[in-house]
Parts: sequence; C-alpha cells; structure tokens
Amino acid sequence: MKTIDGKEVYHSQDIRAWEQRWFAAGNSSYGLMQQAALAIDQAIQNYLNQNSMTHRRILVWCGAGNNGGDGYLTAFYLQQAGYHVAIFAAYQPISIETKCAEQQARAQQIQIYSDFPLNDYDIHIDALFGNGLNRELNDQAQQYIKQFNQVSGIKIALDLPSGLHPDHGIPMPVATKVDLTLTVMALKTGLLIAQAQAYVGDLYELPLIPKDGQLIATAYFNKTKPVLASRLAFQHKGDFGHVLVIGGHPKMGGAVMMSGEAAIATGAGKVTIMCDPHHHTAILARSPNIMLQDITQLNEVAFNEFLQSIDSVCFGMGFGRDQWAAQFFQPILQQLLKQTHLKALVLDADALWFLADLPEQVHLPEHCIATPHSGEAARLLHCSVAEIESDRITAIHQLQRCYGGQWILKGAGSLSLQNNRLEICAFGNPGMATAGMGDVLSGMMAGLKAQFSKVISIAEIVSLHALAGDRLAQHGMRGLQAHHMSQAIYQVVNGVNFD
Repeated sequence: MKTIDGKEVYHSQDIRAWEQRWFAAGNSSYGLMQQAALAIDQAIQNYLNQNSMTHRRILVWCGAGNNGGDGYLTAFYLQQAGYHVAIFAAYQPISIETKCAEQQARAQQIQIYSDFPLNDYDIHIDALFGNGLNRELNDQAQQYIKQFNQVSGIKIALDLPSGLHPDHGIPMPVATKVDLTLTVMALKTGLLIAQAQAYVGDLYELPLIPKDGQLIATAYFNKTKPVLASRLAFQHKGDFGHVLVIGGHPKMGGAVMMSGEAAIATGAGKVTIMCDPHHHTAILARSPNIMLQDITQLNEVAFNEFLQSIDSVCFGMGFGRDQWAAQFFQPILQQLLKQTHLKALVLDADALWFLADLPEQVHLPEHCIATPHSGEAARLLHCSVAEIESDRITAIHQLQRCYGGQWILKGAGSLSLQNNRLEICAFGNPGMATAGMGDVLSGMMAGLKAQFSKVISIAEIVSLHALAGDRLAQHGMRGLQAHHMSQAIYQVVNGVNFD
C-alpha cells in the first residue's frame, strides 16, 4: 500500500490568526494583499488560457473588507494585462488596505460603479465576502448574491464563494455559485464539506506565506489517489482475507449482496454472507463465488468457532429494525466485540440504529469502524439532522468521544476520523446519492481491511469508493445504481486511469 498525503485543511479562524502573527512580525498587510492579487491575477489568466477562453470583459464585485481589497487589486492587474475591467462597488471600503486598493484601481482609470451596471460582462469575479464571514447575511447582501447568481458568464470566487460558511460548508442562507474558487493562504474546511460542492466549482489553493497554524484535517482530492500494492506471484486466496457480511432481513436481501460483491471486487480472497435463507438462491445465482451462512440458525458456540477463520466483518446492511432483527443484534455484536483478532469490524445501517438504543453505551475497540450518514449520526448523538449538518466536523469528533472506535460521516465531502486524524474526501459526485452506496462502502471497507489491515487508512478506502462512483458517473450522474459499482471498484483498486 502506497499512502499519498492529502492537502492540508485549516479552520478559518486559525488562518486569520496566523495572518495576524505574520503582520506582528513586521510584514505589511497591504503587501500581502498585493501578493494575493498578483497570484489571483495569474491564476485567472492561466484558467482562461487553459480553457481556451477569449473573454475580455470582466466585472469585479467588491465588498467593504479585505476580500474587496483583493478584488480592487485583481482588477488593477487584469486591466494591465489587457482585459477590459470594471468594478461594482457593492459596499464602500472600510479597511485602510481596501481604501488603498480602491485608489490604485481608480489611478488605473478603471470604471467603478456604485450601482449595478447594465452592461454585459463575460466574466464575473466575486470579491464580496471572504474568510471572515461567519454569520447569516442581511437582506441587502442576500440580494447581491442572488443577483450575482442570476447573471450569465464565467464566475470566479476569490477565497470563498460569498455566503458560504468557511468552516461548515453551508450557505448563510445563500451563497454565490461559481465555476472556479481561488482560495488564498490555505484550504478551508468549508470549501470541501457539506454543501460546498454545489457552490465552489473547480478549486485551486494559492499559498502566500509559510503555514503557521493548527492543522484541522487533510483532504484527498485531485491527484492524491491511494495506490494499492501489487500482488506477488506465489500468493494464494488465503493471503487476501476472508470477509464476513452480516445482515439480510427476510425482506431485504439486496444490501448484503451488494456488500459481498463489493468485497469480492476489492480482491478479498473469500467472502461469506450470513443472512436469512430466503436470499441464498438469489445470491448464488448472481455471485456463485460467495459462500453462505444461515443467520436464523445462529448458535453461539458454532458462531464463535466460525469467526476464528474470519479476517474482517461488516454488519448491519439490510438487517432490519423489527423483532426479527432485535433477536439477533446483541448476541451477534457481543460475539464480534470479543474477536480481538479481527482486522476490521464495520458497523453500518441498522447495526447503528440498534447501537443507539443500547441501554449501556458500548465503547467500540480501535479496529471497529462505524459508517453513519447524517440521519444515523443524529440518532446516535440524540440530536437533529440539522445540527449534524450545521457542523459535521464537531459531530464526528463527538461520535468518537461517545462511542470510541473509528468513524466515517458519509455525505458530500465524507469525513473520516482515525487515530484523531480527520480527513476529508473531495472525490465523489451527487449521482452517488442513491440507495445501496453505503452498503457498497461497507463491503469495500471490510474487503480492503482484510487484505491490507493497518497499512490502508479508512480515508483511503472512502476515496477509492468515491473514485469508483466518479468512474460510474462518467456518462451521467442521474440514475446511477449501487449494484453497478463492482466493475468500477475492480478498476480503481487496480489503478486503471480514467482522467
């Protein structure tokens, strides 16, 4: 397993604090603004050239703070480069640096409008609100953002799309939707998680000064893709792990089938599904290489003996929440928690539903991986889904503090928390919002952990799952089906390129 470090991601407040330390050391705040604008100018020109865009008419929307100052200076540099640039001053400058930037733009004889100009522009640059915005916008600000979203043309945000929370990735309550975001200093968590994908567009980081802050997370995106080790000629199926998939209520057989097939697609040597016998014929007809166990014949001694041959387990997919499921949950979980030899115990779906209702909270061992979506996380933490979505990073840390183990909080910009290291997955697409994708992830998690154990992180597995979804979505996102993921998984784990 070759581990590739992801991009560093920071909290917005921490970035502001290291800016202040930079200024306290005698560095110029206006000099940093000029440096940011130069980097932005070059990035915009490169973006337009690489995409064969010959657009020359640019309108920069400037706010009152330093993000607006970046906008004024960016307009200055773009005008020098030969573009026809105008500025819409939505607010009058308030900081000394922004006032200086405005004066420099005026000295370049750039047209500055106090009311929105009626002229048509090819490119709109959002420099309204930057990293410091963390409160709900007032009516006037919301109106500016709605107006920005309504105009046509290429749209570019400086630092963040205005209105998007820099840490939580949610609009407050609206945000600009852009084609390109040029974030300065460092990546902010809010650019990668929650609803960010709907607003950010292509994302480029423009570092300006040495990083001097507390790392919040790392993110896997762009070319930071996990690469699995090659197999040796003398290895056999016993070297690649035995995965046990447990679930399959009498009325829900598809989930365990998709989990089992996903584990096989990762390269697991053997896979057994333990489910209601109603599904055995269908499973064998679709995947004759999968072995079967009858969950209704569960015997503690025999089950314990069988588990000695198992390397990893995923439990809860299509398990159900009725009396049928309740009779099996605690006996199975108790046995699984006793198996210290397991490389991974993945708890998903209905296993998490029952976990939240246990009279005494279970402390999960380190090799246990829980994979809730926001609804399941809310149930586990006895709060609302809105509370989870408003601060997903806090939520995943609370889950680990309450229950132990390792955690994946699924959704756009899925979060992984292992050994107090938070990681963000920036692969994936909206087409993956369909039934069964979580079951596939559980099977992949168990399959890859059975083979690679401690040398592959849960974040890397989440990335491989998302990459498989991206491969599946190459010809369109609408109508993706989780049971089609196996071939895409087979390709991504074998390193087949599809850029």
